[in-house]
Amino acid sequence: MPKRALITGITGQDGSYLAELLLEKGYEVHGVVRRSSTMNRGRIDHLQHAHPTHSESSRFVLHYGDMTDSGGLNRLVKTIRPDELYNLAAQSHVQISFDQPEYTGDTDGVGTTRLLEAIRTLGLPVRFYQASTSEMFGMSAPPQSEATPFRPRSPYAIAKLYAHWMTVNYREAHHLYACSGILFNHESPRRGENFVTRKVTRGVAQILAGKLDKLRMGNLEAKRDWGHARDYVRAMWLMLQQDAPDDFVIASGVSRSVQSFVEAAFGLAGLDWTKFVQVDDAYMRPADVAELRGDSSKAAGKLGWTPTVTFDELVREMLENDLKLEGVDPAKHLRKPSAPVTP
Repeated sequence: MPKRALITGITGQDGSYLAELLLEKGYEVHGVVRRSSTMNRGRIDHLQHAHPTHSESSRFVLHYGDMTDSGGLNRLVKTIRPDELYNLAAQSHVQISFDQPEYTGDTDGVGTTRLLEAIRTLGLPVRFYQASTSEMFGMSAPPQSEATPFRPRSPYAIAKLYAHWMTVNYREAHHLYACSGILFNHESPRRGENFVTRKVTRGVAQILAGKLDKLRMGNLEAKRDWGHARDYVRAMWLMLQQDAPDDFVIASGVSRSVQSFVEAAFGLAGLDWTKFVQVDDAYMRPADVAELRGDSSKAAGKLGWTPTVTFDELVREMLENDLKLEGVDPAKHLRKPSAPVTP
């Protein structure tokens, strides 16, 4: 029998890449989607076509559910009886969490507890993965590792920290196989358009398409540790394949400023970013994190995990995707990648 996985937040960036990975490994994949009047399944449409959800033999099945509904989550866990449960569902936008702190706390924090409690009360041998975040480190000095104190600076980070410690508590108090992946920023062409990296690459594409004159940005000095989501979901899977559960920092180990990302994206298109980017106070957070830079040596040693996609490759992939979405030929507008240096 194939392993069975349940993924909350399957319609998101990470959920879609994780579903692809698990299907490639022969899993039966179940995903939780929220009911809404508009279909938000663009990232997983290709999986639905490859694995029809109405087929009795399908290995890709979607279910309606919500992180605020404990009864519904209990029924899903009881009915599906997954071998592995990946909790990726969240209100994941830091800026929006300042405007919706209660909702963020309910979905991101208490929602995780609802899943853990479902596993505990049903007595199922489920391996549980919790999507923690580097935002929990907040003002702690880099590099940040599993031993670094948490100092969250947003309702999002605080909600995630609650979920993180609940995962640790259920592991220690109830002996659940429960892991947290403390993932640093990870991006891709599937990143939401209101996240800073995708906002930049989409902005460059719209400028080249003649649809945008100015790209309005917030804090350009904030430094983040960026990797590719495809690499990071591989780490999620590796965590649940170990003999014992544990928590791991997943990061590239290199921090760059938002301005550096802007320079890289505009530079690829041969544009002077200073002519197009305007700092706007409306995009400044009430409390920001100065620098995040992860130390993932534990993951390298115990999981054998290291990132495979470079920063430059990530920016190029995102920009090529957004140019195509705007009807702009990347071959005509992007500089060719530099040839690798031969030792």
